[in-house]
Amino acid sequence: MRLLILMLFIITSAVTKAQTYEAGLVLGGTNFVGDVGSSSFTNPSDYAKKDKFSYGAIFKWNRSPRHAFRFSIIQHRTFGYDNLSESIGRKKRGYEFKNSLTEFAVGLEFNFWEWNLHDFKRPQFVPYVSTGLNFFIADHLGPNEPEKELVKIDENYNFAIPLIFGIKGAVSERFVIALEFGARYAFTDNLDGSNPQEAIEIDEMVTFGNQNMNDWYIFGGVTLTYTFGRKPCYCKF
Repeated sequence: MRLLILMLFIITSAVTKAQTYEAGLVLGGTNFVGDVGSSSFTNPSDYAKKDKFSYGAIFKWNRSPRHAFRFSIIQHRTFGYDNLSESIGRKKRGYEFKNSLTEFAVGLEFNFWEWNLHDFKRPQFVPYVSTGLNFFIADHLGPNEPEKELVKIDENYNFAIPLIFGIKGAVSERFVIALEFGARYAFTDNLDGSNPQEAIEIDEMVTFGNQNMNDWYIFGGVTLTYTFGRKPCYCKF
């Protein structure tokens, strides 16, 4: 009990010693790259579609002018339609799916140059990259012949590795806006229903596509955060 109290005291002291925090909203769209639908990683018209609208919340701890820890929860919605694919084989096959992912993410954000929210003598904007680890809850899908629709057969609890590129700017002393584009490499090949044996170990289950390549989902959007906390001293660890 004493150890727990001591740890809480140390954490609280570190927080009150003037780190700057950001909390806000995430809005955007999520594209899918796998064995169903388009194989394009970047199709800007897809992100604006209602069925791909994604939203969530984000929290950042600016630990120094060059890096921050970030935590987010995002509800992703995406789909794939073979008849929208560039591939003739996929068009003839005619599968389609819809899936939603509840994503919990923790990561590290690295600024390309120093980012100081309290220095307004110069324009405050900076490009950044981020990575970390995502845990998500989605649907395991499987074929529903002859309708060609891939439907839910189980829950899919899995992980993904994100690689995010963005640019952010301070629009006032309290608000920061950022544009992000991030690819997530999922540890599953069944976000689209192409490998239902991941969910049900039955040899007769239909599999298709490239079974040696896992799925990706791509998020593009905007974050708006509110900054709070005392001005940071950015003390050394």
